[in-house]
Formats: sequence, structure tokens, C-alpha cells
Amino acid sequence: MTLKKKTFEEGEEAIFDDAVIYKRGEYWQFRMWLTKEHKYARFSLKTRNKSTAIDKAKLHYHELKAGELAGKKYFSLTTKIGVEKYLESREKEIGQPNGIVKGRYGTIKTHLEHWLNFIGRDVKLKELERTDGEDYLINRTKGKKKLQVSTTTIANEQSTVNAMMKWLYKRGETYIDSFDFKKLPRIDTGDEANRRNTFTDYEFDEITIALRAYIAEAEKDLENKENLTKAITGYYLGVSLMSGMRRGEQMQLTWADVKDMEHKRARTKEFDLVKITVRGVTSKTGKTRRFAVKDSERYLERLFKLVHKLHFKKANDTEAKAMLSDYLVFSNNGTSQISPRAIGYHFDKILEIAKINRQDRDLVPYSCRHYFITKRMNSNVPITAIAEMCGTSIAQIERTYYHTTDEKMVSNALADYTVKDGMYVQKQ
Repeated sequence: MTLKKKTFEEGEEAIFDDAVIYKRGEYWQFRMWLTKEHKYARFSLKTRNKSTAIDKAKLHYHELKAGELAGKKYFSLTTKIGVEKYLESREKEIGQPNGIVKGRYGTIKTHLEHWLNFIGRDVKLKELERTDGEDYLINRTKGKKKLQVSTTTIANEQSTVNAMMKWLYKRGETYIDSFDFKKLPRIDTGDEANRRNTFTDYEFDEITIALRAYIAEAEKDLENKENLTKAITGYYLGVSLMSGMRRGEQMQLTWADVKDMEHKRARTKEFDLVKITVRGVTSKTGKTRRFAVKDSERYLERLFKLVHKLHFKKANDTEAKAMLSDYLVFSNNGTSQISPRAIGYHFDKILEIAKINRQDRDLVPYSCRHYFITKRMNSNVPITAIAEMCGTSIAQIERTYYHTTDEKMVSNALADYTVKDGMYVQKQ
């Protein structure tokens, strides 16, 4: 079928039999009639040069014709539908051999939601070009609420987006298999402060003090939903610091996964000893693990009392534990997880209250896990024990966390010395 239009105005030019290029403002546009779909395919050629526009238009023409002959429809998918299709495919992998866990699926979904906010939900997949991701870094770090977004987070999001693009490309839904994202700022992997930004022991103490005040203030009025989220997120961050769990594992923790072991009395203060079970279906590794943690601030005990009071006020502790067994620990209603945005927002507020210096530091909620592991490394806890507790490999800990710190350097240099009356004395 030939072009419906037979006469052309100034600035218009026919491309073969059923396409045309024309100017809108300073840029050339492309329009081609798709016989089977009874619609025009329209998109910008993103050039002011007519010769370049003609070359690009011919390329698009042949691609559209090839797709038409193969039975593919140009108007089949928008970015929103493309994401939905990809997520449907990934959801089927949950719990399968060599598949993914539910927490990983949630992370992928969050990553692609950020991408949709950036690229637009009604953009045609076949209009996307490799350069359309160039401003992703700038867009993600200029949020209205100025939430801290780490370079590692941006890199992970870009990797997820390109994995989806490759999947869509293989199915003929896009003309590109990935975006050429701009290179992220280089992280010096040889520098301890840049490798894994975490907290100092002093900062940990200040954050703990800030969390006490933050949670206490929120608990004054829990009928206010914002205060309830504030309190629960405060408890989430406290438990993250004391347990080193990954976000996905912690967000899917239920009260059945938390068991009181003992109540201990130390020289300075009392603390709870709690056993936590990370189920295989919620773990990044797909393997169930159990470990004990020292809950010096009694975050879990206090949170249980709060949830008990909210949901089963008339039940005693034993009855409430049974009734709450399937409830999510970090949730306003027991079934919906607190959002990553809420965690990021309240994390930033806590660091402000604690007066933590963030200049040139990549401090994010995941820094709680980094602190937990680094602290145990510096306390000479066996790497095997740390790996078992944190659900990671010995090689990963050695590669990522066994970086040089002043404490570790002193410990290594004076391995044959002990401290006596404030002085280093060589061991006998």
C-alpha cells in the first residue's frame, strides 16, 4: 500500500513508498503507515541534518518492514507493559532450582519502578535508543526528598534494566538490547573508606542514642500512621545494626522466625539473646540459616509489645505470640512490608539527629550490614562464623570486608602482645 498522502509541503520528503520524514521545530520526524495495524508509526529521528534523517529513516523503514513481514506489531508494547511482562517471567523463577528468591524479585521490581519513573510509562519500547539512559544517574540523585542514593545502588539498577532490555530484545520487542548508561564515578577499591563505607564505633553509639529518642517520640502517638511507620522503621534500623541481615531477608521476617533464647545480665547492662531464622525462601542464597544475636536495646522485645498492643490487646503474651506468628515483623498491619523509601527517609533523619558526617561517604541503610560484619572482623571473630551468621561466603567476606583498618593493622602487628595495665606486654 502506498502513502495515503500524495502531496508534500515544504520540509517533507517521501521515504520509499509508504513513509515520510518531516520537520517539527528544528528536528526531523519519521512517519510510516502500517497496513496491518491501520496506524502510523511516528517518532523523532533526533537530528537537524536532513541527510542523516534520511539515512536513519531508511533504517527504521527496513526494520519496520521486516517486523511486519515477521508478524510483529509496532504498537504492541509500552515500557510499562514491557516491565510487567518481564516481571511475570521473573516471578515464575521464585523458588525454582537456579531461580530467585522472593526478596530478589522485590528488588528487581523496585529497580524497574525507578526506571519507569525516569523513562516514562507510555513510551513505545521500539522508540527507545541506546542513548536514552544517559541522564539516569542525574535523575536518580536529584530526588525531591534528597534521599541518599549510593553508586552501588545505581549500578545495580542499571544492571537490572539492561537485563530486562536483553530479555525484551530476544523476543523482538525492542530494537536495542541495552542502554549505554554513563559511566558511574569510579570507586577506588583499594581504599578502605571507599570500599565499604560504614560507621565508626563512636557513630554507632550516637546512632543508637538517636534511635532511642526517635522511636520514643514516634510512640507518643501511634494512631498517627506516619508515627507508626516512623517507630517501626526505627526498630528496623536498630535490628539491622545488631543482626547484619540483608534488607530482603529482614523485610520478610515473621514473628515465628524470632525466638527468645535467654535474658542476660552483663556488668554494665542487661540484654536479650534472640535466635533468628532466615528461611531459605527469603534468603538471597536460598538456604535456611539460624543465628543468635545480642539485642542490647531490646528492639525486638519492645517492637513485639507495640505490635501486641496494636493487634491483640486483650490476649496474653503466649496467645499473642501464637496469633502473630505469621505476621511480618516490620509492618504496619502484619502483611505489608514497610517501603524501601520509608527506610531511606528515616535512615537519613536518624543520621541527621546523630550528627553523622556524610561528606565524601556513601552511607546508606545497607551500611548497617557493613558495620555488623566489619565490627566482627575487627573483633577477630572467625570468618567462618561471620559467613555462617550473615549467609555469605568466606571468599566474599575476605574480598569485600577484610580491608585494612587501624584496628586490624594494630591487631596484626601486635599479635604476640597483650595489654596489661594499659601497656603492651609480650606474651610468654
